[in-house]
Amino acid sequence: MKQHLQLLIAAPRGFCAGVDRAIDIVEIALQKYGAPVYVRHEIVHNKYVVDSLKAKGAIFVEELDKVPDDAPVVFSAHGVPKAVPHKAAERGLTYVDATCPLVSKVHRQAERQVEAGRHIIFIGHEGHPEVIGTFGQVDAGQMTLVETPEDVAALNPDDPTNLAFLTQTTLSVDDTRDVIEALKTRFPNIVGPRGEDICYATSNRQAAVKSIAASCDFMLVIGAPNSSNSLRLVEVAERQGTDAKLIQRAEEIDFEWFKGVGTLGLTAGASAPEILVREVVDKLATRYVVHEETVTSAVEKMVFKLPRELTADMA
Repeated sequence: MKQHLQLLIAAPRGFCAGVDRAIDIVEIALQKYGAPVYVRHEIVHNKYVVDSLKAKGAIFVEELDKVPDDAPVVFSAHGVPKAVPHKAAERGLTYVDATCPLVSKVHRQAERQVEAGRHIIFIGHEGHPEVIGTFGQVDAGQMTLVETPEDVAALNPDDPTNLAFLTQTTLSVDDTRDVIEALKTRFPNIVGPRGEDICYATSNRQAAVKSIAASCDFMLVIGAPNSSNSLRLVEVAERQGTDAKLIQRAEEIDFEWFKGVGTLGLTAGASAPEILVREVVDKLATRYVVHEETVTSAVEKMVFKLPRELTADMA
């Protein structure tokens, strides 16, 4: 006889407006230009999404020099250094920039702070494509990366009175708050953005996990191991005292994890499609009588416009 399992599904979860837009851009580019369309870096960090687009004719490459001269290319949602579109233009390539508008906003802020003569302290994870793209908006030496309050304590800027800070959009809300507090304590004159740089979707998904984690014995987060926002959701659950696992697909589930679990929490990172959530629910139903409940902590209505070059001749 099957055991009963209470399943709390967090909302909002899964695709955000920036991811929706980026995937639409690749699909419309394939319709407009025909296959193949090249994509520099994974359009979003999700294998299912990338494989689905590959099947439609997208070819993913890490660098622009892998793109043939006559092929269209799309830049990923994470953003690219300024040098990349410049190089594409020099080669005469047809390119479409799928950078999330919220990331583009951070890029513009970086340019403005440098124009104002300030050195930027950037809060982010070293090596993440979004960080690489943002650093590539300004000249070398105009921005310094920090990840923790300890990094802030080790800073030794040339002019401590003339600093600004910006952040990666997919960070832990709580961790980032601690780093910003450390910056403001150490450098009282530091200038920050008017609003929150961490994107609405990242904040909402973390808040949704917080709203259910304490009621759960265990949590599953659907997302890729290189997805910053998905990894943060695991951390948020664990900080509420709830064990959590990151999985990419239902096939990775080990039912041993659920020994003694009466209530399971489920969410998905911003790059994970809803079909993967349903796949997990179906897998759970092979072993349990699942009592499914969606817990909604916010309703998202954000939609981002597509680039003009893709919509100009659409009916």
